[in-house]
Amino acid sequence: MAEYKLLLPSMGEGVMEATIITWLFNEGDNVKEDDSVVEIATDKVDSDVPTPVSGKIVKILKQKDEVAKVGEAIAILEIEGEGAASEEVKTETPAATPDANTLKAIEEPLQTAASNVEFSGDLYLSPLVKSIAQQEKISETELKSIKGSGLEGRITKEDILAYVANRGNQPAQTAPVQAASTPKPAVSAPAATVPVSAGDEIIPMDRMRKIIAENMVKAKQIAPHVTSFIETDVTNVVKWRNKNKAVFEKREGEKLTFMPIFVKAVVKAIQDFPMINVSINGENIIKKKNINIGMATALPDGNLIVPVIKNADQLSLSGLAKAINDLAYRARNKKLRPEDTQGATYTISNVGSFGNLMGTPIIPQPQVAILAIGAIVKKPAVLETADGDVIAIRNLMFMSHSYDHRVVDGSLGGMMLKHVHDYLENWDLNTEI
Repeated sequence: MAEYKLLLPSMGEGVMEATIITWLFNEGDNVKEDDSVVEIATDKVDSDVPTPVSGKIVKILKQKDEVAKVGEAIAILEIEGEGAASEEVKTETPAATPDANTLKAIEEPLQTAASNVEFSGDLYLSPLVKSIAQQEKISETELKSIKGSGLEGRITKEDILAYVANRGNQPAQTAPVQAASTPKPAVSAPAATVPVSAGDEIIPMDRMRKIIAENMVKAKQIAPHVTSFIETDVTNVVKWRNKNKAVFEKREGEKLTFMPIFVKAVVKAIQDFPMINVSINGENIIKKKNINIGMATALPDGNLIVPVIKNADQLSLSGLAKAINDLAYRARNKKLRPEDTQGATYTISNVGSFGNLMGTPIIPQPQVAILAIGAIVKKPAVLETADGDVIAIRNLMFMSHSYDHRVVDGSLGGMMLKHVHDYLENWDLNTEI
């Protein structure tokens, strides 16, 4: 028999550690490959960790409420084989068998596999599957083409081995963009020591607040921010929602908020100006195929999380409403999965939900733009009519668009904002939901 160290896997960009919530098995229990063995919390996102091997749990190294670093051993399993294996797995030969050299390479320990293949975090890969993908230099594009047979469609060992065996018969994949070295941001000056007076309360930052602070500082260091503002008449939007919200709630059992309308307008504007839907990789601009909208959401504890509406351009208004309600509910009840917060290509922050008129949002890296939506306020406004100008009570709202001036100039950032404005001002009152 051999020992296998179960490591905390990588769960996406910016996730460096996790807190153990509960073990689903006890010491002495037998587990099968791909069984979920432990529930964890990463930045308040609850998830589970599957085992990439079958065996017996002989020792749990991280107990409930303890924090583990990515790559750190959290349990020791007893598996078939000789000696001790930190991350070594003996693979079973599937029906479609790669040649002996391929199998030998796959069975090498993870730490000896030299590969430059990196994954964005959109896919959840077990350590074994990731090891095989890196060893075989399988790109993320190829991985997304593999239909997983595991839990929630995850790619299993058998899935990827079968793909490797038949890879020569697969159509050629587009080569991934060569990652150029990204200049490191200038190191900021150390923070000044803050004197503490009698009666002051010292509140240590929780894990999530530390990550938010680090990411916000990094975002400001990396991207030169420019912000454009516009005031939009959303009277038609307000009328349309008032007309349809009761019908929608009765039919779907869910609330109809303004956010699906805002997302729809943003998606249309992104389609008009696709160079807003990009990221920077060194000196390369990565133009994103998918439109994934991040939705900044305040949590009950005061922290912030950004769940992602994947492929928002493919959803109807009704579909957007359901996706938004589902993500918001799971965010506030700590039921999001790690993949629910990854892969955003553009973000919307609704500062109006706090009664704020406008804001200057910070661009989440590696995106290049973010839209802040202010409170809808009734105001007197000048309207142009066939009989001349009149003053009327209208529903007005400020929007502010922050963008990365390295790749988004004022013309692009401003025109994109104007198109969002136009879509909202000209909202069709007969739009179906």
